[in-house]
Amino acid sequence: MISTNDLKNGITIQVDGDIFVVMETQHVKPGKGAAIVKAKLKNLRSGAIFEKTFNAGVKVQTARIEKQLMQYLYSMNDEYYFMNMETYEQISLTKDHLGDGVNFLIENAEVYVTSFEGEVIGIDLPDKINLKVTHTEPAVKGNTTNNALKDATVETGLLVRVPLFIEEGETIVVSTSDGKYVSRA
Repeated sequence: MISTNDLKNGITIQVDGDIFVVMETQHVKPGKGAAIVKAKLKNLRSGAIFEKTFNAGVKVQTARIEKQLMQYLYSMNDEYYFMNMETYEQISLTKDHLGDGVNFLIENAEVYVTSFEGEVIGIDLPDKINLKVTHTEPAVKGNTTNNALKDATVETGLLVRVPLFIEEGETIVVSTSDGKYVSRA
């Protein structure tokens, strides 16, 4: 149990039978009445984000999330297979578990599989990942406007906007939080 006054970004809590991670908190002391805590929460099962208001000092249940380092092996149909690097035990997850994470999975990538009381919730990806460009149009000579971008498809099938100088076969660094180009690898 934790007091709502002690809620901080990144803490996982249980509210009404669901598991949430705290994204943002704001303590409010109105002119009259008791203080309240406004929290922006992300549902770890559905990915939905919403705001909830708690009375200050109220206790909420913390949720213990377990993370296991696993290696992504391959996908077949809509199943994605991962292997525990210590026990060599394999598990399969569906696209529903992975969400947008499927856009960043390459064979042999190491990710953290997160679970709550034995229920797999999803995966934690690194902040940035190196992906190879499989298709992009060649740059048009003379097109030198500031920050000119073009579409590029990477090895996972994700479409990324990249600068004009990026060519097919190059490896680029992509942010896993928003799927945007960061730099050359």
